[in-house]
Amino acid sequence: MGNCPGMPEGIHLFPLPPYSPELQPAERLWPLVNEAVANQVFDSIEAVEELVCQRCRDLLNLPELIRGITCYHWWPHVTQGAT
Repeated sequence: MGNCPGMPEGIHLFPLPPYSPELQPAERLWPLVNEAVANQVFDSIEAVEELVCQRCRDLLNLPELIRGITCYHWWPHVTQGAT
């Protein structure tokens, strides 16, 4: 794919397939975030934002769950202490 008008030299855009979570693993986290807000009614967007932020903070304490959802067998593994 060629450069778009105004795109800096050396930057090339490549379209992703319409469904490719393995190319953007963070997309696989949305169901974990959504379950906190599903089937609820909120008084304000701020209330939704606070609940989503709290859910994200909660997920920080579940690294194995996150790793299991977002890591793929074909990804290179980083070892502790590697620079």
